[in-house]
Amino acid sequence: MAHSRKYRCAVLSAVKHDYVARGMASHPRFELVVVADDPHAPQWAHERNQQFADAHSIPYIRDVERALKEFDIQVAIVSPEAERHCSLSIRAAQLGKHIVQDKPLATRRADADQLVEAIEKAGVRFLMWNRNFMPAVLHAREQVAAGAIGTPYAIHVDFYFAKDSGPPRGSRQLGYPPINWEAHQIAAHIDGADGGLGREPMGELAVEGIYPLGYICFITGSTVQRVFARSTAFFHQVHADNGVEDLASVSLEMAGGLIGSIAIGRIGLASHPSGGEIKLHVLGSLGALVISEARPEVGIYHKNQAPKESRQRRVAGENDFLLADDFALALDEKRDTVMGIRASYAIFATVESALESCRTGQAVEVR
Repeated sequence: MAHSRKYRCAVLSAVKHDYVARGMASHPRFELVVVADDPHAPQWAHERNQQFADAHSIPYIRDVERALKEFDIQVAIVSPEAERHCSLSIRAAQLGKHIVQDKPLATRRADADQLVEAIEKAGVRFLMWNRNFMPAVLHAREQVAAGAIGTPYAIHVDFYFAKDSGPPRGSRQLGYPPINWEAHQIAAHIDGADGGLGREPMGELAVEGIYPLGYICFITGSTVQRVFARSTAFFHQVHADNGVEDLASVSLEMAGGLIGSIAIGRIGLASHPSGGEIKLHVLGSLGALVISEARPEVGIYHKNQAPKESRQRRVAGENDFLLADDFALALDEKRDTVMGIRASYAIFATVESALESCRTGQAVEVR
């Protein structure tokens, strides 16, 4: 018998990636019924929340607990500034609500620990929004599981986002103040370059590391045990001014003798025609796979094309719908999601260890 229950969702802040809420709403079993945030949120956050609520013809309530209690909510969709991820998710879990959260999981381990405890104590389901259901990634996983390349022993992911992040490194004139991180990210929201929105500066490992690490764990089923990493602010002045990386490499020692590596960066819009080079290489005892995450795609070139218009465009991608579908099945069957709280915590811990390795120049055990 097919499940048909529809779940009512509260959007707990839509100030960062409102595509998480829109992705959930793309599935017929999830309904957005209210947007909520705390009354002390800054005015720019209230404005964004109100715009999202108006666009979906639902109310905006400046009281999170009231919204969760009074609107018959089953699911909280959490996407505020990064520092508030855990706080909102913990409060939702304590009220018995299932959670779909934007990345990163947390900015501090103590917050991540409290979130894990709250979710497991409440017995609610958790999904970290991710890209594991991209068609090429799904196909790679199927090929590995079918034994097409034998036993995997090494995996590498290039994860370069071709997005600008303000003026290039070296452009700030002598005597000018450093670029303010939060103000820059708030302004960057217009063109979607605000992935690190929050008071605290965050580099690409913290902001985007979930994606390549998610691919590696999804395809291999292995866990990271030890890391060695290097990073720098190579492309963007805002990263250099705030002491965070826009380019990094990470070597991974994994369970079962598997080795892995990641090259990650925010490399600027002009560097690539379709949003960035995202490619996976998997080596096995009987062969190898090279997977372009963007496939399938089509190239579109025409006269008077806008400079920032993507030339290569992805097609046939249903990642958002499939994530929402996986979450619905997890609720129905009382099972874990494709990226539940423990898997999300493992990725957070790996990124934390990689950043420590960048600071110390030493290999770091993931704990």
